[in-house]
Amino acid sequence: MTRGCAIGVDVGGTFTDAVLADASGDVTIGKVLTTPDDPRAGIVHAIERVLADSGLDASAVTRVVHGTTLATNVVLQRRAEAIALVTTKGFADLLRLGREARVEGDRYDLLFTPAPPPVDPRLTFEIAERVDAHGEVLVPLTDEAITEVVHRVAAAAPAGIAICFLHSYAHPDHELAVAAAFRDALPETYVTCSWEVWPETREYERAMTTAVCALVGPVMARYLAGLEAHLRELGIGCPIEIMESSGGVMSTGAAARRPVATVESGGAAGVTAAGIVGRTVGAGDVISFDMGGTTAKTGIVREGDPTITHDFQVGGKGSFGGARAGTGVPLKIPVVDIAEVGAGGGSIAWLDGGGALRVGPRSAGAAPGPACYGLGGTEPTVTDANLLLGYLDPAGLAGGVSLAPELAHAAIERAVADPLDVDVPDAARAIHEIVNAAMTAAIRVVTVQRGIDPRGFALVAFGGAGPMHAARLAATFGIRSVIVPWGAGVAAAFGLVSSDRTVDLVQTRIVDLEDLNDPSVVEAQFAELERRGRAELAAGEGRYVVTRSADLRFRGQAHQLTVPVTGGPFGGEDISVLAKRFHEVYRHTYGIDTDAPVQLVNARVRVVRVVDKPDRRPAAAGTSDVGAAQVGERPASFAEAGGFVATPVFDWSRLDPGHTVGGPAIVEGRDATIVVPPAHVAVVDGWRNLVLELPRPGVG
Repeated sequence: MTRGCAIGVDVGGTFTDAVLADASGDVTIGKVLTTPDDPRAGIVHAIERVLADSGLDASAVTRVVHGTTLATNVVLQRRAEAIALVTTKGFADLLRLGREARVEGDRYDLLFTPAPPPVDPRLTFEIAERVDAHGEVLVPLTDEAITEVVHRVAAAAPAGIAICFLHSYAHPDHELAVAAAFRDALPETYVTCSWEVWPETREYERAMTTAVCALVGPVMARYLAGLEAHLRELGIGCPIEIMESSGGVMSTGAAARRPVATVESGGAAGVTAAGIVGRTVGAGDVISFDMGGTTAKTGIVREGDPTITHDFQVGGKGSFGGARAGTGVPLKIPVVDIAEVGAGGGSIAWLDGGGALRVGPRSAGAAPGPACYGLGGTEPTVTDANLLLGYLDPAGLAGGVSLAPELAHAAIERAVADPLDVDVPDAARAIHEIVNAAMTAAIRVVTVQRGIDPRGFALVAFGGAGPMHAARLAATFGIRSVIVPWGAGVAAAFGLVSSDRTVDLVQTRIVDLEDLNDPSVVEAQFAELERRGRAELAAGEGRYVVTRSADLRFRGQAHQLTVPVTGGPFGGEDISVLAKRFHEVYRHTYGIDTDAPVQLVNARVRVVRVVDKPDRRPAAAGTSDVGAAQVGERPASFAEAGGFVATPVFDWSRLDPGHTVGGPAIVEGRDATIVVPPAHVAVVDGWRNLVLELPRPGVG
């Protein structure tokens, strides 16, 4: 009898990872090179590998969850077909005007030019209609106006149409009428409107979010249809689910309708996995650190749950959440609060115009890959440096990639060492340290810049390259414990199969709490959002969990804070409790308080359908000596030791719970390599995770 199983597939810039979890709790992992020209080929290859290794037939697969970078790549590369924007008369320049925001070095650039909007101004169309912030119609929408704008847009033949009207969050009828007209007239064209995407106040961000949906939508729909066809050919008949940026998963239909919700699909899966690891080992507050082949991502988990932000920047000077201004594309969607930088194993080392060594954000990716892969790459990367520093085994990586030290040496010598007049090992150490500095900045964004002291957290390090760098990053912040989960190289894929089905909904309604005489009006708003969320998740079994929250602010302020709404129906007593809770959050965030009246801005509801998850059981303590797990020794470079020293190498699969490895040491797993610096101690816990304890100040 075949057993039902779930497969999670995460597509990265260099590797595509797959995790198969069967009904008994056994987990099979697979890692293959990503196929950039068509990521679906790599997905199929990875699934075939885990099915073969597990001995299961494709018909046993009952769930497939996919993390994808497709939406992010479309936004960053701007390779999608042209789209049109239809907006309220007088607001055609909304996306071009945007918000003035400069960060980092751009503050001092006298010739700074902001990125162009995703919609060509020539494809922006106005329509006569207008409502105010309370939903009152100021300029009625006429049938003649609809017919005229449909005719003009149809003549331009865009691939997608985004509709965003002023204050449509308060009165959606105009948007819905125009969207229906376009769908009738242009049934083959992708059409979306802001009410359907994210009906929240702030016209620029809402319009940008809707435009990104229209930009990505046609590409996402074709991609998912093709992927489903490929999996059917394998014999997998279950529907595909897509990881969304908020840490839950959605159906392919929902992903095609709201593809903007997937912009941090893979990143969210990693933070979800870090939260699971933290809860398992009893560390509720953790920092997620995921370093793959192209990027490094960091996020925060508090009391077992990832932190969610509703303002996110993708592209520009990195991707990050929170209210900090950026140069990327601002999106109004719920996203696991992460910071992402172009620093991965494939990040290329180069010299800028002033002769300074830089690393990233450009990556060698999977094709041609780092020089040491021997696949045609000639530029030096972080992986090349780590190989020459002795951290990686020349015999190869997971995914069937062998490593050539002579190619790495030649690349670093030509592009870095000779121009800087240093020897190759020193150049490799510099590359390693510079990429560490870039990743340190990402951790700082989600901790120090949020007012969070990282010293009270554990660092959960994963990704194929993360465990090689994690100890150094933790030491920078005084973090005492690093947890490297078993299967670290495919942790994000494990997060996929451990994620629940979710729907996040929002509705703007600005009211003064002290003037709210009839709380049932707000309760009806929450109830309607909950009804819509349950309806979207109606298909399938599972327990439902509903959480409510509200965005509150002091009257006269432009920004708000999100606070939980607990208890039963929204009533009079809840109003005073909610206001008090907002004062507490405001005081904690900004260190001040005020007696100004409190306004409710947005009602938020998250509906979760809890699904069965892999149940990993702790392993029994081993009886063998840790020395039995040592498989060799090789020179590796450590600053504390003054350079290269003979370093023992251990096989992670031979380490049992309770085993302790003292640094310097290298622990090699099937999918990741862990570097244990001098004076550090690595302990194997009951789940075969490797826990690195950092030395106390003054030790080592």
